Amino acid sequence: MKKTLLYFCAIFLFSAQVNAQSCTPGTNFADSSYGIWPDTTTNFPPAEVNVFYSEDLNFKVPSEVSADVTGGDPALDAFIGSPIESFQVTAVDGLPTGYDYACNVATCEYLGGENGCANVYGTTDTPGVYDVTITVEGVILVVLFPGLPPTPVTQPISFGGYRIEVGSAGLIESIIEPIKVAPNPANESISVYGITSSMEATEISIVNLEGKVVKYRDLETSNNLEFDLADVESGIYFVKVAHKYGLDTIKFIKE
Repeated sequence: MKKTLLYFCAIFLFSAQVNAQSCTPGTNFADSSYGIWPDTTTNFPPAEVNVFYSEDLNFKVPSEVSADVTGGDPALDAFIGSPIESFQVTAVDGLPTGYDYACNVATCEYLGGENGCANVYGTTDTPGVYDVTITVEGVILVVLFPGLPPTPVTQPISFGGYRIEVGSAGLIESIIEPIKVAPNPANESISVYGITSSMEATEISIVNLEGKVVKYRDLETSNNLEFDLADVESGIYFVKVAHKYGLDTIKFIKE
């Protein structure tokens, strides 16, 4: 009986390894300080029901906490300048039923400043729009008291704004192209692309890192998808598009 159970366990593990596609961290991301690729502007490519799906995620956490990493979050600002000892991808939530992910190392754990990757794969028979959140847990070395050695502090950080659209073969409108902002970085103006009539978008807003709305447009009364940025200060901003599938958030830089 024990041998039979071991045999079926071995078969299960082998099957999981066959389904999970191996990935190699992209060398073209080695010079970047941190980030996840594809980013939310490019996003995941669309999928089809009952068709095997495979897409690689590349990621890199910096070797120390910076203001860019905290994104203006006061709860994280206290960690600025602290070394990041390690990080681990702990979850990819919101994937379609039948989808899973596998990192290039079994533990999904990496040293600070190191590149890693994960393959999202699987087959689903359920069409829909799936909002995906990637959670990374970092171990930060923080000096709590002057003169004492740094203390490891575990800090989770979630990356939202990702989406996988699963449509039926032949129904092109059920597979939505990612919404994009161009140019990015921008100077005088931006345009928003990828909004289709089937999305029934209602509004677009531009918000700063503090969450303050600096530009707004009601799409039920206007179809203008261009924004003049002449009166907008330089910095990091987010375009938020509300539609029947939810809310898309696209980051851009005003130079």
